[in-house]
Amino acid sequence: MARRRRWSDPKTLTGASSVDLSVDMSGLDSLLDDLAEEAESAARPAAQAAAQVFYDRMKSNVGRLGHVKGKLAKAIYQAYSESNSEDGLAVYHISWRAQKAPHAGLVEYGHWQRYQVVQTEKGWRTLVRPEMRGKPKPKRRASQAEKDAYYMPRPGGPVYVPGKAFARGALQEAEKARQAAAAVLLQRIAEVT
Repeated sequence: MARRRRWSDPKTLTGASSVDLSVDMSGLDSLLDDLAEEAESAARPAAQAAAQVFYDRMKSNVGRLGHVKGKLAKAIYQAYSESNSEDGLAVYHISWRAQKAPHAGLVEYGHWQRYQVVQTEKGWRTLVRPEMRGKPKPKRRASQAEKDAYYMPRPGGPVYVPGKAFARGALQEAEKARQAAAAVLLQRIAEVT
């Protein structure tokens, strides 16, 4: 009976049926190390390229809203987050500065309008009941009853003002942002090879 060789076992590959092959992989190892270093150092530029796409779209969305003084457009920012980033991972925040545009959340998410408002050259103002003029306005966390006693209610009751998702709407550019990041990474890797 003939003996069968198990070709998966290297110990059985001897004699005329085997080939010894040696390959010097040091160049490949060096290239892979260089690629890994370059990919890691390219994380921040790639993340910034993606962030720029979202930032530009958010600014564009705000521009389509129309504006009184342009505070919201000036409040949009993008910033590198050092505390959330690490080697090979870069995080950018794109949002609005609440101090510059305190009502941006109302525009983004919508809100209930309970009181009468007027637009002045300084922006929107909530009307105060005549008997409350000169008295201090209710604190931010005041009860609804205190606010109702101070401000003029809307005739016909509260009305919901739907949001205009200028920030969330920028997420529609996710594929374009991914492509921008990939282009930066590929360019940096091409410089190594």
